[in-house]
Amino acid sequence: MAEELNPFKIAQEQLDEAAEIMKLDKQAHAILREPMHTLVMNIPVRMSNGKTQVFTAFRVRYNEARGPAKGGIRFHPQESLDTVKALSAWMTWKCSLADIPFGGGKGGVICDTKKMNDKDIESLSRAYARALGDSDMGPEIDVPAPDVYTNPQIMAWILDEYMNISRKKEWGAITGKPVELWGSAGRTDSTARGGMYVMREAARMLKLNPKRATIAVQGFGNAGRYAYTLSKEVFGAKVVAISDSEGGVYDPDGLDLDKLDEAKKKSGSVMYYKSKKAKKITNEELLELKVDILIPAAIENQIRADNAGRVQCKLLLELANGPVTPEATKILFEKKILDLPDFLVNSGGVIGSYYEWVQNQSGDYWDTEVFYSKLDKKITQSFNETMAMQKAYAAKGQKITPRMAAYIIAVDRVAKAMKARGWY
Repeated sequence: MAEELNPFKIAQEQLDEAAEIMKLDKQAHAILREPMHTLVMNIPVRMSNGKTQVFTAFRVRYNEARGPAKGGIRFHPQESLDTVKALSAWMTWKCSLADIPFGGGKGGVICDTKKMNDKDIESLSRAYARALGDSDMGPEIDVPAPDVYTNPQIMAWILDEYMNISRKKEWGAITGKPVELWGSAGRTDSTARGGMYVMREAARMLKLNPKRATIAVQGFGNAGRYAYTLSKEVFGAKVVAISDSEGGVYDPDGLDLDKLDEAKKKSGSVMYYKSKKAKKITNEELLELKVDILIPAAIENQIRADNAGRVQCKLLLELANGPVTPEATKILFEKKILDLPDFLVNSGGVIGSYYEWVQNQSGDYWDTEVFYSKLDKKITQSFNETMAMQKAYAAKGQKITPRMAAYIIAVDRVAKAMKARGWY
C-alpha cells in the first residue's frame, strides 16, 4: 500500500504514536487531534491590470493553551488547508518544545507570486490582513511571520494594514519585520542559525568534526541559503551539493556561494553552477548522496518510504517543515541515521520571532550578539532535553526516535496547560 502523504494525516499519525507511547489522556488526545480555529477565506483583490481576482486563503490557530497562536504565512500556488493545518500543528509542538509562551498557528494563500508584480503582491497582502482583521490577529491573539514566498516587506504591508484597522501601534502583531519597523537584529537568519547550533551539538554527540564534514543542502531559499553560509562561516564545513526547485549541483571539492548566486541570477537555477568537477543532479539524487550531513531545507515529504533506504548520511537535520514522512522516519532509525525532527531543528525561527515579540512588547531592544546568545542557549536546551528523553525511554527498554522524544516533551507541556485551564 502506498504511503499516505497528506500532511495533516501525517501530523495526526505522529501525534497518535506519541500519545500511545506516553499514555496520553484520551480527552487531551481528542482535543489535540484537530485545530481549534480554522478560517477559509475567499478574498477579492483588484489587480494592477484593473481586473478583480479572487484568492482562496487560510488561517489556522491550532491550540492556544500556552499562549497566542504563532506561525508564518505562505504564498504558494499549491497551498492547501490540510498543509496549513499540519503546519499549525507542528508549530504547536515547536513552540512547546522550545518552551516559549505561544500556541501554534499558520496561514496561507493560493497564489503564484512569480507571476505577480510588487503592486499586486502588496494589494493581496493588505487584503489578507483586512480579511483577518484585528479580531483574528494581534500580539495577544495570533502573530504571523514570513514563510514560503513571503518576506519582511510583505510582513510590513500586513502590519501597516493591521494598524490601520486596529488604530493601535502594536509592533508585536507581526514578527519577521524589517528592522526599520522594530524587527529584531538576528531574526532573518535565526531559522538556519538555530539549525547550525543543533548541528554542532549533534556532531559533538556523534564525534563528527564539522570542519571535516561534507554537507548536502536541499533548498536555496532563506533557510537553505543561510544553512550554506553558516555551515561554512561558523564551522568551516564543506557544502558539496545544493539544489532549488529546478534541480541541483554536486561538486566534491565544495561549492562557491558567489558562483551559486551567479548561476541562480543568470539561469534561474543553481543547477547551472560551473566548475571543473560540478555535476548537475536532481533533488532526489541530492538526498541520496554519500555525505556526512544532509539538510532538507525545502518542502515537505521529500524523504519517503520509497527512497529512505537509499539515504546515506550520518546526520539528517530537518530544516524544512515535514520533509521526512512517518514510514521514512522508521527506516532511517533502523539504519541508525540520526534524524533530528523539524520542530527541533528549525525552531530557531519561532524562537527568534518570540525574541522579536518580547522586544516589541517591552520596548527593550537587543543587539545581534545578545540575540544569538539567547538563541543558542534556548535551542541547545531543547536538543539536550530531547536526547535525554530518548535516553530515558531506552533505559526502560523502549527504543524511540528523536522525533517521538521531542513529541512527548511538547505534547506533555500542552496537555498539562489544558488540564490546568480546566479544558478536560
